[in-house]
Amino acid sequence: MTDRSLLSPTGLDIIFGLLGVLAIGSALLVVTTRQIVHAALWLVVCLGAVAGCFLLMTAEFVAWMQVLIYVGAVVVLLLFGLMLTQAPIGRSDDLNTTNSFVALLIALSATSVLVVLLFDGFRTAMIDVEGTSPTTASALGESLFRYWVLPFEALSVLLLSALVGAIVLSRSESALSVDAED
Repeated sequence: MTDRSLLSPTGLDIIFGLLGVLAIGSALLVVTTRQIVHAALWLVVCLGAVAGCFLLMTAEFVAWMQVLIYVGAVVVLLLFGLMLTQAPIGRSDDLNTTNSFVALLIALSATSVLVVLLFDGFRTAMIDVEGTSPTTASALGESLFRYWVLPFEALSVLLLSALVGAIVLSRSESALSVDAED
């Protein structure tokens, strides 16, 4: 193994950094845009960049699950919920709050604490990608269904309840408008 440092990045390190910057930039646009549909589309970009990071870390299964589950299902469910609830598509001034400065201050302080902790904890840790053997599908499946089955099921129930809630909200609004006309 060669001596590597932060001052001599490889091509993969540079691409990983660019994908990280893209993910952070699009995440900032998700929370700062005034159009809900644009926020959902920036979320697609952010989650796609995270999937690219997983691909660079040779975690192909996790990357494609990121694309299928989050980009494919969650964002489509979000857009579907927006359409069912007849949310405003254009600019929405009620998305702004007067606490933006306080929220920014809290976010920056939490981010700085997290960055300091991560750099302190992993300062000398390097992953030897070339020397490790890939994880087998059976070991990944065993880990997934032994330790992570409950969070996945809880997420599916949460998404299903969000979809049912969007349908109920759209039905009750249309029922109210029909009753008002009578």
